[in-house]
Amino acid sequence: MVTRAGNGHQTGRGDLTDAQWERLKPLLPPVSTMGRRPRDRRQVFNGIWWRARTGSPWRDVPERYGPWATLYSVFRRWQIDGTWTRTLKELQVRADSEGILEWEISVDSTVCRAHQHAAGGREKGACDPDSAAANGLATEPDDHALGRSRGGLTTKLHLAVDTSMHVLAVILTAGQRADAPLFTAVLNSIRVPRIRAGRPRTRPAHVIADRAYSSRANRSYLRRRQIPHTIPEKRDQAGHRLRRGMAGGRPPGFDRERYKRRHKIECRIGQLKQARGVATRYDKLAVRYEATIQLTLIRQSL
Repeated sequence: MVTRAGNGHQTGRGDLTDAQWERLKPLLPPVSTMGRRPRDRRQVFNGIWWRARTGSPWRDVPERYGPWATLYSVFRRWQIDGTWTRTLKELQVRADSEGILEWEISVDSTVCRAHQHAAGGREKGACDPDSAAANGLATEPDDHALGRSRGGLTTKLHLAVDTSMHVLAVILTAGQRADAPLFTAVLNSIRVPRIRAGRPRTRPAHVIADRAYSSRANRSYLRRRQIPHTIPEKRDQAGHRLRRGMAGGRPPGFDRERYKRRHKIECRIGQLKQARGVATRYDKLAVRYEATIQLTLIRQSL
C-alpha cells in the first residue's frame, strides 16, 4: 500500500515518516549525478532500506524509489566514503548526549546464513586498504567473512549492545569463528565521541556475557581496564580451579540477578534480523554486508 505524506512524498510500508526524515536529513550528504538533476535523498534512502528490509534483489526494487542502479550506486558510494559509519556514529553520539545510553554492555554473537548469491566475491577488497584505514573504515577480509559451519555457508556477527538496546559495536567474521577470541576486539571497537570537549568514551560501566566468553585472558583484560563484569564460569574451568586447591584461587564473582539483563542483547539481535537482508546475507563483500547492517541500525534508531 502506498500513501502520500503531508509534504507530497509517496510513502510505502516501512518508509520514513516526516518526523524520522527530519531527524535523519542533516546527517546524509547530498545525492547528485553528473549532468542530471539530483535525486531526492529521502526517496533514495527509502529505496535502499526497502531492499535491506525485504532481502530482494536490487533489480526488483519498486519503481517509485527510482532506478535500481541509482540506489545501488548511492548505497555503494556511501559505504566507500564512510557515510553509513558516520551517520550511525552520530546517532550514537546524540543518544549518549541525551543520557539514553546506560553503558551496561552485553556481548554476544549470532550466525547468519549466507545465500548462494553471496558467494563468488572477487579476491581483492572493495576499496583501497590504505585509504580505508586512513578514514577509519573496515577493509575487505580475505575470506569475505564467509565460512563453513553446521549451518552451511555462514557469517557470524559479534555485537556489543547497551542496556538501552543501542548496538555500539559489530564485527563480522566467518561463521565458524569462536566467540571468546573476539571478545576484546568487540569491546575495543566501542568508541562514542562526545559533543563537548573530551575524549571519546570507550570503557563500559559493566559487561555481561555468557559462559562462552569465560577465559583467563578475557577476565584479565577486564581487570586491567577496571571494568566490572558478570560472566559465568565454565564447568571445566571450575573443576580445574578446584583440583588446584588453594593455588586455584577464589571463584569469580557472579551476580545472577544482573545476568538476567543479558536478554537485552538477545532481543536486539532478533530485532536486527527483522530486516531480511541482515538475517540472510545476500552481499558478496563483507564491507557491503556491514553497510547493510549499519543501514538497518540507522533505520531502527530513528
